[in-house]
Amino acid sequence: MEEKNIKETVIRNETREDSGDNSKNDSSEKSRKSYYNRNRRYNSRRYKSKSTKEKLDNKKVSLVIPLYNEEESLVPLTHEIRKALYELKYMWEVIFVDDGSRDKSLEVLRDISNKDKRFKYISFRKNYGKSAALQVGFKQVSGDIIVTMDADLQDDPYEIPNLINKLNEGFDLVSGWKKKRMDPFIKRKSSKFFNFITRLISGIKIHDFNCGLKAYRREVVENIKVYGELHRYMPVLAGWQGYTVSEIEVKHRPRRYGKTKFGISRFFKGFIDLITVIFTTRYIKRPMHLFGFFGAVSFFIGLIVNGYLTIEWISGHYLSNRPMLFLGMLLIIVGVQFFSVGLLGEMLVNNFMSEKEYEIKEKG
Repeated sequence: MEEKNIKETVIRNETREDSGDNSKNDSSEKSRKSYYNRNRRYNSRRYKSKSTKEKLDNKKVSLVIPLYNEEESLVPLTHEIRKALYELKYMWEVIFVDDGSRDKSLEVLRDISNKDKRFKYISFRKNYGKSAALQVGFKQVSGDIIVTMDADLQDDPYEIPNLINKLNEGFDLVSGWKKKRMDPFIKRKSSKFFNFITRLISGIKIHDFNCGLKAYRREVVENIKVYGELHRYMPVLAGWQGYTVSEIEVKHRPRRYGKTKFGISRFFKGFIDLITVIFTTRYIKRPMHLFGFFGAVSFFIGLIVNGYLTIEWISGHYLSNRPMLFLGMLLIIVGVQFFSVGLLGEMLVNNFMSEKEYEIKEKG
């Protein structure tokens, strides 16, 4: 009897312990459930906030700044860039390209980069020119929007948001227009004449082709190669490849330190480069249209001159002392040579033509 009571007591105790354990498990499960639910709600809010930020900051701006002997301007320029881009909703980076400076520019760039990792630099062993500096800088950018400017403090960094806003209207390239230039008289007038000739020949209707302040979409700098002195013709190269080009007025400031690195000779070189741009963009795929035109003009003028002299000879006039005879013969020979060069060019284009040379904007 006692043994039976003892067994019943043990069973009741075990049942009571099981029920206590179950209640503990239930309470712990409830607490764990509420804990994880709170975490899930917190993570959900955090994820939503993160996605909103990515939606706003899904683009990055890369500044490419070529420089040559600008040690005094670099520190003030970096301060201005930070202030100008402080309220910009995009992430940003700055890539300085030291074009073989002979002063302490490289030391200053090292110090700037060590203090702020958003500022990077590339240094050339020697001076290669602004086009080379821009081309190398374009290869290093990680942003969707690329902005170029000079390092001499004449370009105002506070114009960068205005360039980006204009770019967001749907343009592929936006160039600055230094309507009020703070440069010497000769430089202002020669630049105005240069821009007029470039606008007339290229058909790109902007006022200032050589302004350092420009904003590009990434695909523009990826598809345009800059070499020699072609940096001043970036709007022309982009426009002739089908990209949309616009401009806005920007503030231009007087030079604070040092002196300009460009002399009057750059304008003569600029016109030679303009001929290069015209040929490499308009006629590189159809050289016969260029050489054939000059060849036809030269050949027919020579033919007309010699035809007139032939009539004179038939009429009984002597041609031994007529320099026009040699001029006519020379024009015909030059015309044939132009035609020959055009045909050789067409054969080369036909042999090396590929579909990769055509840029596709969109597919349906």
